Amino acid sequence: MPNPKSAKLSPFQEKVHELIYEADTPAGKYFDIMLLLFIVVSVVTVMLESIDDLNAKYHNLFYTLEWIFTVFFTIEYALRLYSVAKPIKYATSFFGVIDLLAILPSYLGLFIASTHAQYLLSIRALRLFRIFRIFKLTKFLKQSQVITRALRESKEKIFVFLVFILLAVTIIGSVLHLVEGDSNPDFANIPVSIYWAIVTLTTVGYGDISPITPLGQFLAAIVMIMGYAVIAVPTGIVSSELMKASENDNTHNTQACKSCSKEGHDDDAEYCKHCGTYLKDE
Repeated sequence: MPNPKSAKLSPFQEKVHELIYEADTPAGKYFDIMLLLFIVVSVVTVMLESIDDLNAKYHNLFYTLEWIFTVFFTIEYALRLYSVAKPIKYATSFFGVIDLLAILPSYLGLFIASTHAQYLLSIRALRLFRIFRIFKLTKFLKQSQVITRALRESKEKIFVFLVFILLAVTIIGSVLHLVEGDSNPDFANIPVSIYWAIVTLTTVGYGDISPITPLGQFLAAIVMIMGYAVIAVPTGIVSSELMKASENDNTHNTQACKSCSKEGHDDDAEYCKHCGTYLKDE
């Protein structure tokens, strides 16, 4: 049996990793709670800044707070990269991308003459997903992993279904253009007719375009009824996979791999299921 891979981290990197990534220690938990508070206050600041009256009165305060948050999040992001053996793994992970997007708008604002880039900072709200790990709400963490696994397992079936829907709305739109085109300017071309088919089939029903001929209205009624199947079929596919995923579910912990920073390992796991790194302390 080959020797297990182990993350090559210095003692200082080990301490930083434990503080930033692990929620099982008091220091790590307090750090993550502080991080969440910063995220919440930052998002609220961005929202308040979008109100013209408040922005005109407290612009300097908002600007100062925003850069305080940006510097803090930049240091945190740099430390996350520093404290894992493979920084690229973290940088390309879901939270790695979100963490980067959370700080980029402030720096882009230095080069782009537009204040609207600042409002993109509200993406920091996505980082609040960390709360499931921080407070050890393993029930919610486990269920989120079950949903993710079910969606991944059903993606091929969903893809085939979506292809069928695209073909269906193309055919429906073309037929309605043929039926309504001469007497109804709303269906003057096929792309607009396809737009109507999508809106009707998905039961959105904006009402901005509607058929006026008896045959067109009859076909529209059929499309509306078909719309219920559009909702039922993917729901059934995902529900089936959810049941399978729940039956095969194992207990997971919040330990983060020191090599790739991935979480969600089984309680009895010795190796990272993503990169194969040995999880136990040397």
